[in-house]
Amino acid sequence: MTQIDTHRTAAPAHDRELIPRMMARAMLALVVAVLVLVALARATDQPLVATAPTGDIVASRSLLLSGDMSGAVTVRKADGALIADLGPDRGGFISGVWRVIERERTKNRVALEGPVTLRRHDTGRLSIHDPSTGWSADLMGFGEDNARAFARLLAQ
Repeated sequence: MTQIDTHRTAAPAHDRELIPRMMARAMLALVVAVLVLVALARATDQPLVATAPTGDIVASRSLLLSGDMSGAVTVRKADGALIADLGPDRGGFISGVWRVIERERTKNRVALEGPVTLRRHDTGRLSIHDPSTGWSADLMGFGEDNARAFARLLAQ
């Protein structure tokens, strides 16, 4: 005859406490400290110190971007003349920026068509600006190769 053990044994101590209490308290203290510092900085109007330098605009160009989710993108001048027709294998970062602009325009409920402005600053940095939504991005923050893709569009 077999005997069935009906009494459960206590779980090992390490199974009951997945996150040590001291670690949870330390994480909570860190979150509270960050919130206090941010609130203090906002209340005292501390200047933003980790922003990219903008500089004066030395060159700019209006571009019309269109594409699809495959990664293909077409870049045209404001008058409609073709600058670049990049297939899915070559659209890359430009196609990604087009998707972000399309998302921002959808979110702001503005027309999906319309020009964006590509700008070169006297600091050597490139930025892109969407006048219909106010969205802009410093393209240097995405790496040298990605900024170079847009620099070619500005040079053409």
